[in-house]
Amino acid sequence: MPSAHASAESVVRTFWRLMASNDFASVAAVLDERFVLEWPQSGERIRGAANFARMNREYPAHGPWRFELHRLVAATDEVVTDVSVTDGTQQARALSFFTVERGRIVRLIEFWPEPYPAPAHRAHLVEPLP
Repeated sequence: MPSAHASAESVVRTFWRLMASNDFASVAAVLDERFVLEWPQSGERIRGAANFARMNREYPAHGPWRFELHRLVAATDEVVTDVSVTDGTQQARALSFFTVERGRIVRLIEFWPEPYPAPAHRAHLVEPLP
């Protein structure tokens, strides 16, 4: 597990590796005792590693969760990731903003944008993503 001197990037990469294990209690290894997760879109806040693990364990799933890291941008104590998440049936994409102090994640703010159909009025200007 990351040490107090680990880079913010390595801590967040370890976070996603542990999440992919589906052993959500193991993620506590990189969460600070002051850990807070915020979801601005739904107006929710989760405090502490135990509540974070329980929320992930209790989330209705059709199979093990899989995570695909599309992008990671890191600074000294801030990291942003773009990750796809699926359980084989449900699919979502998360934009996650991590704050890391002393080798532990103290704050995570996540946005879970919902896909929507492209408006017809700009069809002549765009091309579909694969």
